[in-house]
Amino acid sequence: MKVKSQRVVVLGASHKPERYSNQAIRLLREYQHEVIPVHPRLEEVEGIKVANSLDAIEGTVDTLTMYVGAERSSAIIGSILKLGPRRVIFNPGSENPDLESRLEAANIPFERACTLVLLRTGQF
Repeated sequence: MKVKSQRVVVLGASHKPERYSNQAIRLLREYQHEVIPVHPRLEEVEGIKVANSLDAIEGTVDTLTMYVGAERSSAIIGSILKLGPRRVIFNPGSENPDLESRLEAANIPFERACTLVLLRTGQF
């Protein structure tokens, strides 16, 4: 079964291989998705140029996968809504009820799930 390639933004990207966000970047690439890592201070992760903010990203985003806590994501709700992803995945530890209600109001679907599990089980 061939899965359509998506354009995926990884918010909270890490250059440390043991971090789940880094593992997600590698697995997303393995599954042929276009990956846009986002981190305010990194230039590159896994050989991919990093966007320093969501505001630096242009074009359609299929999935925004979250690897930052509620405190960080609450500060950028406006940027997340402006990005207008087709869906948002809240990985464990990134849940944010305030952001979830704002996404609901903007008709942006979201789920609390693990990107790694979704990919490995064909549910991404």
